[in-house]
Parts: sequence; C-alpha cells; structure tokens
Amino acid sequence: MRMYPNRGTAFTLIELLVVIAIIGILAAMLLPALSRAKGTARKSACTSNLRQLGLAWRMYLDDHDGRFPDRRDLKTALPGGYKPWTTWPASDPRAGWAAVVLERTLPKSRVMECPSILSGPLRSAVQAHQYGGFDTNTAPVVNYWMWRFDRTTEPVAGDNFWGKTETQSVTDLRAENNPFIGVPNGPVDTELAVDPYFPNTIRSLPDNLRGWSAHLGGRNRLMLDGHVEHFKDARTR
Repeated sequence: MRMYPNRGTAFTLIELLVVIAIIGILAAMLLPALSRAKGTARKSACTSNLRQLGLAWRMYLDDHDGRFPDRRDLKTALPGGYKPWTTWPASDPRAGWAAVVLERTLPKSRVMECPSILSGPLRSAVQAHQYGGFDTNTAPVVNYWMWRFDRTTEPVAGDNFWGKTETQSVTDLRAENNPFIGVPNGPVDTELAVDPYFPNTIRSLPDNLRGWSAHLGGRNRLMLDGHVEHFKDARTR
C-alpha cells in the first residue's frame, strides 16, 4: 500500500514566516538582557580584582609602616613612557608602576586587568593600558588608574601620595580643598584605584572615547580603607 503524507499537518509559507518573525522578536528581546548580564558579570569580576588589589596594598603598607612607595622613576621608565597621548587626561594616572611594586604579592597576576576594558570600546585606548614591567612579553597588563600617583613633579604635589603615610595622604588631600576631587573625611572616601573613564564633557577627546567608561554609566573604585564601590557618573554612557 502506498502511503501519502497528511497534507493537513504541513506548515504553510505564511506560518513559517510567522514563526521566524516570533523567533526574531524573542531574540531582540533577549539579546539586551544577555548583554546586561555579561556586563554585570564583568563588573563583579572587576570588583573582585579591586578587592584583591586592596588586600595587596594593605599588606604592603603594613610592611612599610603605613607609607606608600615613591616610584616616580617608574612613571617615565616603563614601556611607553609618561603620558603617551595628546588628549585627556593631562597627567598619567596609569598604574603599571604598582604592578612592579606589588610583584611579590601579585606575581604576573591578571588582578590589575579590568575584564570590561578587554572586551569593550576602550581596549584600543592607550590611556587604559600599561605594562606592569619592562619585559613586554611577560609583564602583566594594568588597566586601572591611580590618580593619586599621576605626576612626577618635585616636590610631591599635595594631591599625590608618593612616599607619604596614609594619614599624611588624607591630610594633604583635604588641605588641597579641590572641589573636583572632593574633600575626603578619611580613608573610607579616599579613592586609591579606579577604572578608566572618559567624560563626555572633555571636547578634546576623540569621538570613539568621549563618554565611555569601563562599566556602563559609571566605574568601580577601590577606596583607601579597602572597600570597593560603584560610582555612577552622568558624564559617561
């Protein structure tokens, strides 16, 4: 006996198109959610990195009578030199020098790499990358900024921490009374390290950088007391 397909169960072209359209709508709805989930995961990984970096600095300070190193020499000696860009920022907050200082605590570690930068639009920004050593084949890459160690001037600027104790660092920063930096009450609101960010108010920045930060709408910050917080910044996307 010959068997024939049941024509009543076959899909019509219109039905197939409707199914494809529904799948497309569902994908359009899910992709932003997946993207946000990935962003949240990267932000959490960054928070963990900064906490580990904070612990490494705590161990260093405990071993050096609470005093930060003065390695202004490394700011100019590391590959790429000091401030290898012509736009913002006006100084060089990159922290490759910190990886050298902390190499016993964080040997060849990726703790100082922000995962959002590696996968986002800032991956090609020279301001967001520095080798944490002289051998570019083995040195870790450092993405985080440390604004309180951004200059090489003599004497040490009031808002820089080179060679200072924690107490003196906070005292000098308060004395600066800089409204842009803010006047900290103590270590709990004194920033130590932060993700790179490029405010949309800086007109000298190229379009591919202006307004971008490592994490949408803000940045993670490691504070002097060791805690990490997410800071929302309206100047970033």
